[in-house]
Amino acid sequence: MSDRIRIGVLGLSHDHVWSNLETLVTRDDAELVAAADFDEELCSKFAAEFDRPVLSDPFELLNSVEVDAVYVFSSNSEGAQYAAEAAASGRHVLIEKPMASTLNEADELLAEARRQNVRVMVNWPFAWWPQLQHALRLAANGSIGDVWQVKYRAAHAGPAELGCSRQFCEWLFDESLNGGGALMDYCCYGACLARAVMGMPSRVTGITGRFCKENITVEDNALLVMTYPRGMATAEGSWTQIGKLTAYTTAFYGTRGTLLLEPRVGGRLFLATEEHPDGQEVEVPPAASHLTDSAAHFLHGIRTGEPFLSMCQDRVCRDVQEILEAGQISVASGSEVSLPLPV
Repeated sequence: MSDRIRIGVLGLSHDHVWSNLETLVTRDDAELVAAADFDEELCSKFAAEFDRPVLSDPFELLNSVEVDAVYVFSSNSEGAQYAAEAAASGRHVLIEKPMASTLNEADELLAEARRQNVRVMVNWPFAWWPQLQHALRLAANGSIGDVWQVKYRAAHAGPAELGCSRQFCEWLFDESLNGGGALMDYCCYGACLARAVMGMPSRVTGITGRFCKENITVEDNALLVMTYPRGMATAEGSWTQIGKLTAYTTAFYGTRGTLLLEPRVGGRLFLATEEHPDGQEVEVPPAASHLTDSAAHFLHGIRTGEPFLSMCQDRVCRDVQEILEAGQISVASGSEVSLPLPV
């Protein structure tokens, strides 16, 4: 591998791609080589913004362009296929959450990565909030005792209302490409936090509905309840919430304290204890240089071999896919589903 890690981009239809690429091109230890997507409009946008070659087929990029690693920002289903092919060819992979549209796709990607001994990192936008990283450290070191509940709500008025691109909305509203609707898109965050903090649940219950949006065929609201032997976790996802109240707020409940954190970079972290039941703001240390964004962490992991953040690890995110699939089975059956799922 050269001094600069060469990176290709497989898929441009996930709107998160642009901010992640803007971060990548500022670094001197990596080189953005080329991108590929079937959509001509997205290809033209990439060429105009980054002045790099762009191909019309992601598989062609893997076969004809020299790259050490790939960024995958396509639909959940197509992206999992691109990522598995990249791993099979010996390339390291950064793929946007939630890793796949089905558990089977996630397992195939994981198997290819293990066979070729390549790194797979799943990018979660909230992974780079310093206050969330610190809250996870406090929960892991026992600062709030035994964690018995994790709660997360991801919500906005809807992808189109938020200003997402036509290409992004098209696959978000396509059950086969997304894997669902709001459950797959937004409950995945809470499922990931629960898995990272509390491990795998023993049972999952899912509730979904299309309550407000008449112009889509997938659910616009969803709830996952994850049950543990000595605890529970909830993941809420909404595409119909007006305003930002309660959206993206995270809470960890322990036997000796409660952590509540505000969203986004710059959000505050609060700790409530028996001595301070109303909560006190916790000083959040600056993030280490390799924990500031997706590019920094991905490149650091490739070069050092150190583990990725727990919520970004491929095995953890494969388990998240199993939780999501159990939730979908629960919705279809109307009953609680036990884990692990039958092989």
